[in-house]
Amino acid sequence: MSLTRATLRQAGVAVRAMLVFTLVLGVGYTLLITGIGQAFLPSQANGSMVVAADGTPVGSALIGQSFTDSDGNPLPRYFQPRPSAAGDGYDGGASSGSNLGPENADLVSAIDERRAAIAAFEGVDPSSIPADALTASGSGLDPHISPAYALLQAPRIARERGLTDTEVVALVESKIQSRDLGYLGEPRVNVLELNLALDALQG
Repeated sequence: MSLTRATLRQAGVAVRAMLVFTLVLGVGYTLLITGIGQAFLPSQANGSMVVAADGTPVGSALIGQSFTDSDGNPLPRYFQPRPSAAGDGYDGGASSGSNLGPENADLVSAIDERRAAIAAFEGVDPSSIPADALTASGSGLDPHISPAYALLQAPRIARERGLTDTEVVALVESKIQSRDLGYLGEPRVNVLELNLALDALQG
């Protein structure tokens, strides 16, 4: 009988401990961190949403998106992102890279096709196209391109929108984000934010 009573007592202690820790760590900790995030980092806590001039959410600053027509062709009036291997392109539910090695025949062929397509689309020499315009990021969701790729697209944007090259280049340069903490990563341009600024430039 004493053994049964001791077992029941231990079980009761275990159940109470589980309930306490569930409330403290499962509920209390979650509410605390959520409150801190909303108080001090509301943008990041809510997905780093990007909104248009009319206040409509148009995407996240952390996830890239395509600027194409209904047939999947790039829209000439907008800056284009880097390729994406996530699903059909920038699919948040299928984040991944191509997982193809640098000597893989399929990857080499895809890069050659992209180089030729971009050279024709932009009217530039194929050798001038930067690497990020030809290769997908590891996540397939990178919202950034290099300043070199953005500036490569500037003449097309200017031509399509009736702007001067100087105006478009100045816009790109104003949107270049420097290295994090001054030394992490590379300078980059957020394509969505750049395209929104481009639309705003024309009213």
